Amino acid sequence: MEKHEVAVITVPFPGQGHLNQLLQISALLSSHGLPVHYVAAAIHNRQARARINGLNVAQIHFHDLPTPPFASPLPDPNSSKKFPSQLQPAWTASLHLREPLAAFLNDIAGKFKRIVVVHDSMMAAVVQDVASIPNAESYALWCISAYSLASYYAKDFSSIEEDDVPEEIQYLTNLQLEPLKFRAGDLYNTCRLIEAPYLEILQRDEAMGNRRSWAIAPILPPPDENQSRIRHKTLEWLDKHQPDSVIYVAFGTTISMSDDEITELAWGLERSGVKFLWVLRDADKGDVFDDEVRRARLPEGFEERVEGVGMVERDWAPQPQILAHPATGGFMSHCGWNSCIESVTEGVAVAAWPMHSDQPRNTALITQVLRVGVVVREWRERKALVRAESIEKVVRRLMASEEGSEIRRRAEELGAAVRRAAQPGGASRVELDSFVAHVTRH
Repeated sequence: MEKHEVAVITVPFPGQGHLNQLLQISALLSSHGLPVHYVAAAIHNRQARARINGLNVAQIHFHDLPTPPFASPLPDPNSSKKFPSQLQPAWTASLHLREPLAAFLNDIAGKFKRIVVVHDSMMAAVVQDVASIPNAESYALWCISAYSLASYYAKDFSSIEEDDVPEEIQYLTNLQLEPLKFRAGDLYNTCRLIEAPYLEILQRDEAMGNRRSWAIAPILPPPDENQSRIRHKTLEWLDKHQPDSVIYVAFGTTISMSDDEITELAWGLERSGVKFLWVLRDADKGDVFDDEVRRARLPEGFEERVEGVGMVERDWAPQPQILAHPATGGFMSHCGWNSCIESVTEGVAVAAWPMHSDQPRNTALITQVLRVGVVVREWRERKALVRAESIEKVVRRLMASEEGSEIRRRAEELGAAVRRAAQPGGASRVELDSFVAHVTRH
């Protein structure tokens, strides 16, 4: 039988923000008529599909790899110390996927003239066997900002004096360095409109290998119309409020706030008098379907007192749709890159509260470079408890002051420009079309 032309295989890292980005790219590439296979451990495919945020995934082929044992930390090959995996056991367990993924790639390579593997940069060690398949090539997706990535190579422009990167992430990052040399090119979840100088640093830096690269954000695949008709309760609540009147509060899937932090945040939001939508959840575990979930304790009577003014959501909420809602005027965020690029795209100003990893660098980009946000807590003070009074002042500064109005105006203008970049003829769309043309070349 004659072989088909090209198939795309996307391989995500098993963290929700990373699952999101690869799923969005999968939907976008499938909308270009390419057959796309989203390959992950069975439990993470289930997780990605449970949180699709209105994406049209009907044309994506989900391939389940065996779920590895989360409770088996791997030793550091360069140290006698056992690697501590208490933060995210699934992250280190993902290294067990190399063998079953290689078997899948070899099988599908026999059915197509070329297979194109788009993998999270944190999965380079898992996909490295692509190098032994004659009709295969791989491209790394960098799920952090170009500013953050470039600052690790050119520290002279970074305002961050000290990093706070969890050991798990440091360990996994170091494991990718050699396997990353096998990739044919790079995809960046960013837009040249906002990060051109830092993309230029990466493109000329020897560490990136002078490979071809494409900056394709914002990733805006066509929505699933059936999903779009299902209104989440947070969106229904937002429907009741005036444009730009609500601050959305959420800290991603790797942050668990202490009881004291939650209490101070609750008091600060209440005292600000600003309407708020607060997604209050603990960090994900390796198995997000495990029913053993901590229920954070709020001040007594808090939810009753703020009824009508504030909403607390304790389950998963559709962040892209929340940020796109007309009532959302601000976003208190940990500044993970997913949250940053989504807020920039939707033109929502940020109250930045970085917690770890690349988040302080993203905060610098948002507040100092793009000037579309304010800082809740300075990075040098990260070990101090943020008091209600400080939170109240920051919320009012962003949502109810002349300075805040100017910041939000800049955010809206930037968002409109970024969205235009994703339309036909726009800078990001041109780069996406260039990537598709490149991988489908005869």
